[in-house]
Amino acid sequence: MSTDSTARARLVADLVQEGRVRSPRVRAALEEVPRHLFLPELDPVTAYADEAVPIKSDGGVTVSSVSQPSMVAIMLEQLDVAAGHHVLEIGAGAGWNAGLLAHLVGPDGAVTTVDIDADLVAGARANLDAAGLDGVVTVTADGAVGHPPSAPYDRIELTVGSTGIRPEWVAQLAPGGRLLLPLTVRGSQLSIAFTRTEAGRLTSTSVRSCAFVRLRGAGAAPGAEEAVLPGGGWTVQAAVPQVDPATLRSLERAVREPGTDRPSPAPGSVSDLWDGLGLWCALADPAVVRLFGPAGPGPAAALFPVAGARAGLGLTGDDGCAVLLAEPAATIRAFGPGGDAAADRFAALVDGWLAAGSPHAADLRIDAVVPGVAGDAARGSAGNTGAGPAGDGAIIDSAGTRLTVSWASGGTAPSRDTA
Repeated sequence: MSTDSTARARLVADLVQEGRVRSPRVRAALEEVPRHLFLPELDPVTAYADEAVPIKSDGGVTVSSVSQPSMVAIMLEQLDVAAGHHVLEIGAGAGWNAGLLAHLVGPDGAVTTVDIDADLVAGARANLDAAGLDGVVTVTADGAVGHPPSAPYDRIELTVGSTGIRPEWVAQLAPGGRLLLPLTVRGSQLSIAFTRTEAGRLTSTSVRSCAFVRLRGAGAAPGAEEAVLPGGGWTVQAAVPQVDPATLRSLERAVREPGTDRPSPAPGSVSDLWDGLGLWCALADPAVVRLFGPAGPGPAAALFPVAGARAGLGLTGDDGCAVLLAEPAATIRAFGPGGDAAADRFAALVDGWLAAGSPHAADLRIDAVVPGVAGDAARGSAGNTGAGPAGDGAIIDSAGTRLTVSWASGGTAPSRDTA
């Protein structure tokens, strides 16, 4: 067996063992569509590592990448493509995902992949040809408007993140069709598979955490949800667009001053902290943020280490903030005159998450109404619309899309916006 075949077989076996791949059809696609041909500059072993590979940057910022195989597998399972389906992919990248989709739809189906950059489309076309996959139409276009000439589609998949759902995507989706996209919901990016109802609404069939580069062009996010604290290289990732100066001033304390500690129930694993508690808190309180900083010594050295860096969940209040630390023991650290009040709010959020059974992104149900598609399109101001128990559904306005969010576990999902 060749080096590339061995590496590919090992990757697929690992994805099956980890539960990322569940269906025989997705497994067959991953086994038969050679990823290394879409990454010709890499050696086969590196090409089959379970890692995303950046392929284009702009000003030092990655704008396109070949996605991590485990995430690709998760999304293909979410998309549930069948033989004969017509599929639109928005975000061509290097063409690997389009090749997998072509394998899944078979000779009676059709795949169209669009990208805003002509060089990426040309590269994807060359890679698909090298792999012998000629059943994909490659188009240079702004994916924000979909691709009307080949509509309607049984499946539409975005491989780039969006802060809202464009009416063009829903309009080009066949009734009962499925739209899969990385959608920012209160600062957390979620891979959500939506099914279109007869009324033009969308209801989720599965939700998973994810991290993708952002959509560009007409659908680009209007505001940033990240900001850098003055000095120290710390980044704040907020639940709402445009991090306000008061929040930044409050969080500066967390990276340069000592604070007051109180014990907190242990959040568990990294997944529990970010995919579970972090999402719960962001949905419940718009003042919750994520902090990311460099590794090494410093005033914030006790913050939770993630992938060689440091990070923590924070909650800002009046003239103070609180940060949840997970190591060496779960602790809520208060900073500033208003820190104790912020710590009280944080402790209540942790207690609520634990009482609800420690839910994660997969426990979410999200329904969407997109203006210009459904008859009673979302109206009202963006931002908070009030909290409500899961049975009633929390209402979140996300770049014009009205989302109704609830937890399958029966927890409370208060309202807020996207990232």
